[in-house]
Amino acid sequence: MPCLFIIGLVAGILSTAVMTITELSSWKRWGIHGVFEWHENYIIIKRLRQFLHFSNTIEIGVESHFKEIFFLHFLNGALAGIAFPYITSFISSSFSLTNLSYCLFGIFYGILLWIVTLVPIHKPITGFAPWNHPLGHLPALASLSG
Repeated sequence: MPCLFIIGLVAGILSTAVMTITELSSWKRWGIHGVFEWHENYIIIKRLRQFLHFSNTIEIGVESHFKEIFFLHFLNGALAGIAFPYITSFISSSFSLTNLSYCLFGIFYGILLWIVTLVPIHKPITGFAPWNHPLGHLPALASLSG
């Protein structure tokens, strides 16, 4: 079982790295508001810094928070990655899974995580509804495809 933990951790980090690369074009086009996960992390970091009294009276920009934004981004990806091999080993104890079915389940898992974790919290955290976003539907589709 510790092997599953390491496999999941590494896979989660690598998957998040690939996801981050796919989200760069959204960030370049729309800024922080165009990458839902990064926008959420930015707001969380800002609120945490304010709560802990780390913020100056001058508002500092997104760029100064990128280390923290990406730390949370990769932490979330690593945690999701750690869960994946445990879930698939539970499923494979009942069903025979092929490499193709693991890949398809991985895509399903990513979409399910997006629906269950991102959609319900995005508006309460950022103030922007995912499907009624000021930038239109493209940031939601870019986020979901990532």
